[in-house]
Amino acid sequence: MTNLNATILTAAPACQSDSQDSLSSEELRPMGALPLPADAEVRIAGAVREILEALGENPEREGLLDTPQRVAKMYLEVFSGLHQDPRDHLKTQFSADRHHGAVIVKDIRFHSMCEHHLLPVYGKAHVAYLPAGGRLTGLSKIARLVEGFARRPQLQERLTDQIAQGMEDVLAPEAVLVVIEAEHMCMSMRGVRSPGSTTVTSIARGTWLRDSAARMEIMSLLRG
Repeated sequence: MTNLNATILTAAPACQSDSQDSLSSEELRPMGALPLPADAEVRIAGAVREILEALGENPEREGLLDTPQRVAKMYLEVFSGLHQDPRDHLKTQFSADRHHGAVIVKDIRFHSMCEHHLLPVYGKAHVAYLPAGGRLTGLSKIARLVEGFARRPQLQERLTDQIAQGMEDVLAPEAVLVVIEAEHMCMSMRGVRSPGSTTVTSIARGTWLRDSAARMEIMSLLRG
């Protein structure tokens, strides 16, 4: 990782309860799949048409005629992570080689959508884990885990938590470290209008949470 114009945030544990509600974090923001309504595309297209009309536009003019359907298909694609359990990708596992050292996958590119303004968030995720019992997963499966959770209405802090929690849920490693660097279009193109600003979130679990020296060693490898 290079020098960053960054806001450093530490993500809270995914199991933290929401103080405004008796429901657990998992119940409010499920890790698993949500059902996709059969009429989702039609309803989204209708809502987009309503937005265009509310703005004073004419949805019947040539340039906008097919826009509601295009946006509906796009939303179903960029939010497809809602309708899958990204943890399923990690069920492909290997243990024959009994590897016990750290495994690090850097620079996993992702695109997500900020749930506050439904504007893009894009950046890189770095995921490291310390296998338990030599239990490994395919390197591409970690990238798919990131992509699955990113393709939802998200907060960067929650995305960081969910990736770490997903690794723990399926692989039960001795340690996990997740670092995300991202630019938020809700900061770049509206409001404060600060293009190029990067937000960095991180979370450590297991051994790397308790052992600061070991955590710093893994962080140095991420920066290398």
